[in-house]
Amino acid sequence: MWNKKGLVYRPDGKNGWDQGYAHVVCNDDIYETGLRVIYSARNSKGQCIPSFVDVESTDFTKVNYIHPKPILELGEIGTFDDCGIMPTWLLHHPNGEKWLYYIGWTVRNTIPYHNAIGLAISKDGVHYEKKFAGPVISIIPTEPQFSGSCCVLHDEGIFKMWYLNCTDWIVVNGLPEPAYHIKYAESSDGIYWDRKGVVAIDYIDGVRNGISRPSVIKEADGTYSMWYSFRGMHSFRGDHATQAYTIGYATSPDGTNWTRKDNEAGIKVSESGWDSEMIEYPLVFDLSGQRNLFYNGNTFGKTGFGWATLMEDNS
Repeated sequence: MWNKKGLVYRPDGKNGWDQGYAHVVCNDDIYETGLRVIYSARNSKGQCIPSFVDVESTDFTKVNYIHPKPILELGEIGTFDDCGIMPTWLLHHPNGEKWLYYIGWTVRNTIPYHNAIGLAISKDGVHYEKKFAGPVISIIPTEPQFSGSCCVLHDEGIFKMWYLNCTDWIVVNGLPEPAYHIKYAESSDGIYWDRKGVVAIDYIDGVRNGISRPSVIKEADGTYSMWYSFRGMHSFRGDHATQAYTIGYATSPDGTNWTRKDNEAGIKVSESGWDSEMIEYPLVFDLSGQRNLFYNGNTFGKTGFGWATLMEDNS
């Protein structure tokens, strides 16, 4: 079970570009000002903008530093990230660099948005530069819909990615809503990916919904644990009791064949407060012998992100 420790951070809007939200967070190293956490806020146009905060390394609810400006700018008009940038995974590359995989947002005519995954690199944890103007994960002949949130590990000499992939759009109450699950890919360099259509976390009983933001840990015994968020397809924006995002859990002996154990996730919505309607976009990590969880709450992260610690080993 997870022990909720409280809300960590929600932007106050004083910087102009951070008018709300602090969602899909990624954790960096510990600096003099504490553990660095990268997040995306939203500006007055509703576009995702990335930056970071530093929190006390022994009590994440204490914020020591708020970076006053974005760490990446929106892409040139017409590119895959000209309408939003949302960090999704920070990989500590074997060469010492920090590789930030991020979701690029652009708008479409027949559907509300389109996503692809880009890559930015930093040497100091403050200044990031985009590796390319284009994405490293986008549509391919066998995956014609968008891809989004991902987790990347350098494991057994290769780069392994678990990533959201949209299978189709479904019209619900007159509006198109995306259905997506989690797929798996491998790479020799972390840039060019071999995508064979391997599904890691699939829909249950063929009922399409939304499965997002995988967070994978390779355990000491060589097995893999994954946390993710999932929702229903109908009325998930308003039906908080049965359709809204919640956090799921799965295990795997090899990182490709997974068994869903959602009833063992060990965390639910609170009775009241910032995470009383939904919980989503988990980030699980170990620090100083403690397993930690960062996650978002109501309105897809509009209320900020919180922290929980594992009380009982369910991995």
